[in-house]
Amino acid sequence: MIASVNGRVAAVTGDAVVVEVGGVGIAVQCTPTTLASLRPGQEARLATSLVVREDSLTLFGFATDDERAVFEILQSVTGVGPRLAQAVLAVHSPDAVRAAVATDDVGALTLVAGVGKKGAQRLVLELKDKLGTTSTGGNVLRLPGQQGVGAWREQLRQALTGLGWSTREVDEALAAVGPEAEAAIAVGDQPDVAALLKTSLRMLSRT
Repeated sequence: MIASVNGRVAAVTGDAVVVEVGGVGIAVQCTPTTLASLRPGQEARLATSLVVREDSLTLFGFATDDERAVFEILQSVTGVGPRLAQAVLAVHSPDAVRAAVATDDVGALTLVAGVGKKGAQRLVLELKDKLGTTSTGGNVLRLPGQQGVGAWREQLRQALTGLGWSTREVDEALAAVGPEAEAAIAVGDQPDVAALLKTSLRMLSRT
């Protein structure tokens, strides 16, 4: 198993990053939020999970070990493959997934594209005894672009654009969640991009 990759970012595409490791460019599938944190030419380290199929080998990358762990646990649910597991983590942080499962928050899980009410209920039922209620304390793997007062805005913009929302819709979402992000910055905290993305998607789904 390839547990992690560490090297220079060669390219960032719509759904993957190419990381140069030992002279070899390795394509890693990532969520929009993770991709928004990566810049060509900079160094990055990603926790990874290799998914083997008869006709393909696909490497999925994550900003933290905890994200990778939740990604792999999600696939234990009936009908959930790696793409849907990744889609869940594109909308919710690992602890947000735990909270949704622990509190039977089916509505939060249906914010994920491809997850209907029945699918959300199945996630809650089958994950109840697998995720726990708190994070496992996995090491955070720092990615270029995560720090900085304005970084949240660009990360969120790229995440929403990657999910198919128009420029106008993205601008409206950024304006709506701006006060929440600025409030976090005002007290010295980094805005929670995953939470802002969740709020934005909820708002956009109503328009």
